[in-house]
Amino acid sequence: MSDGLPRAVLVDLDGTLVDTAEDIVVAANRMLDELGAFPLPFAMVKGFIGKGVPNLVRRTLETAQLAVDPVEAQAVFERHYLAVNGRMGQVFAGVEAGLDALVRLGYRIACVTNKPEALATPLLALTGLDTWCEVLIGGDTLVQMKPHPEPLLHACRLLGVSPAHALLVGDSAVDVAAARAAGVPVAIVRYGYAGPDGPDALGGDWLIDSFEALPALLAEHRLQPAA
Repeated sequence: MSDGLPRAVLVDLDGTLVDTAEDIVVAANRMLDELGAFPLPFAMVKGFIGKGVPNLVRRTLETAQLAVDPVEAQAVFERHYLAVNGRMGQVFAGVEAGLDALVRLGYRIACVTNKPEALATPLLALTGLDTWCEVLIGGDTLVQMKPHPEPLLHACRLLGVSPAHALLVGDSAVDVAAARAAGVPVAIVRYGYAGPDGPDALGGDWLIDSFEALPALLAEHRLQPAA
């Protein structure tokens, strides 16, 4: 194949591969309960997902008007999250079939998430998605996390491909910003945690309803893997 054609697919985790909102909201509200505050509405906490656990904990504390050290609160959140991680979350329809088709076609897969590795690793294992993901870049794998381009660039280096040979699949403005900064094209899923304006407002290169659409999309746009 000619230069510039993707040979790898980088995928976000929360809101893209797995609907983890219920696990996260339960853990956040258990954190608030332990810290002596009332729970927050589901939709409100769900809106905090996507920019990493430190951001989610900080915004939860601010909204609950709790004057607690965010680092200490994060430790409480992560303890509760470990207890529910993957227990209520569900893999989105079409994800497993789509990933399987991509691997069979020769694409290499990396999961690039802002979730800490200690939480992302067991989630991928519990859902069986680690079967397809060769590489995991968590929110604390590097100094930077998305929207910084380095997590995507690091995944490309580990997979042995250039950014021009990769495609990112995500669900948020953070994914689009990271992809643009890294020079990687980006497909946005119509489901997930896009925020109040919805996925159409994110400015991705493509919108997809399911991972099962990826092989056809890649073929249509001549984004085949290397022979």
